[in-house]
Amino acid sequence: MRAVDIIIAKRSGKDLLPDQIQFFISEYVRGTIPDYQAAALLMAIAINGMSPTELTHWTNAMLHSGRVLDLKHVGGLCVDKHSTGGVGDKISLCLAPAVAACGVPVPMVSGRGLGHTGGTLDKLEAIEGFDVHLPTERFIELVGSVGVCMIGQTEDIAPADRKLYALRDVTGTVESIPLIASSIMSKKLAEGIDALVLDVKVGKGAFMEDERQARRLAETLVEIGTRAGRRVTAYLTDMNQVLGREVGNASEVAEAIEVLQGSGPPDIRELTVLLGAEMCFLGGRAKDIEAGRRQMESVLENGEALSKFDQMVAAQGGDARVAEEPDRLPSARMHKDVPAKGSGYVVAMNPRQIGIAAMLVGAGRQKASDQIDPAVGITMLKRIGDPVRVGEPVAVLHHNGSPAADESVLMAANAFEYSAKPPRPSVLVLDRIQSEG
Repeated sequence: MRAVDIIIAKRSGKDLLPDQIQFFISEYVRGTIPDYQAAALLMAIAINGMSPTELTHWTNAMLHSGRVLDLKHVGGLCVDKHSTGGVGDKISLCLAPAVAACGVPVPMVSGRGLGHTGGTLDKLEAIEGFDVHLPTERFIELVGSVGVCMIGQTEDIAPADRKLYALRDVTGTVESIPLIASSIMSKKLAEGIDALVLDVKVGKGAFMEDERQARRLAETLVEIGTRAGRRVTAYLTDMNQVLGREVGNASEVAEAIEVLQGSGPPDIRELTVLLGAEMCFLGGRAKDIEAGRRQMESVLENGEALSKFDQMVAAQGGDARVAEEPDRLPSARMHKDVPAKGSGYVVAMNPRQIGIAAMLVGAGRQKASDQIDPAVGITMLKRIGDPVRVGEPVAVLHHNGSPAADESVLMAANAFEYSAKPPRPSVLVLDRIQSEG
């Protein structure tokens, strides 16, 4: 079998056979197929797509390119959550411990931020000492003993994805739905989970701005999971404004702690409860979504979710005192108001610009090698629908003497649109897409 023949077949619009896919993935991971041939195949897939059967085999080959974890001994059905990324999306930080407090084991392998979207790992590392690089055996142990563990992708989990992901970024093949879906699901299935809840963001601050494309991605993800024998539910959620108030790393941890303390911004709490309710249902701890909601609301109110967060942080080497003392998190030395450029009501916002503005002062990365400053970011003072006067602060930029501070303020100011008439109320959750059975 030759790699070039497989490339030609896909270029010609043919479905790849299971043995062709297995050969290509395994040999690429082994290093006998070079990057330039893998890049050619990725482009052929991006142009011609993949059939459901073909995509199933492709994902399966990526999944089995490394270790597939066995979590059966931890007790109970293991359920994870994945978000396609947004601005201010700190949901995992409060969701995972809250669901674990409801009795559902949560093994969560997360990623880092790049560009305008933040990364869960970067936020966790704002907590002094928190270790996201645990060995696989320790990860499995903590899922069993604590009920939740949050780490980065290890060397032995889906190595094919790690290589292909880096290649897609430099070959113009990032936006391909089959490649996005197989990347997400190969990593998640390799965790050994029984079920998965997906938060597929839609809007100006999302990876996919078009709802039809986002729906296609959600349906593809659900189908892959279903074919793999897992229960999967996807939610389409709005990303046309920043989630919550904070955009940054330490500040987003503090905001997640607010939710774990029983308060926090309404949209963050709503998504936490909704996605957690679904996880409790899929994990067999709730008879339906409503029962799951009651469980989630209970653990957020009675302190059990906060206690589980405390346990997770301590188990992973972090300063668990932040659960009761969020002021222990890093904070910026300097602050600049972002003034409103109009009066009336905020009728629209561009979260992508807000995310980039935060990135410019060190809250995110323009390239993977950039260093994060956990203390910096942006606090949103106004949301869509709020009244505002010209010159009034709509946000505050927090920085540590960044030369890009003025540019960031201008970019953030330009992210808001105003009108004399208030906008229609926005909807946070657009749809729910679930697997059959």
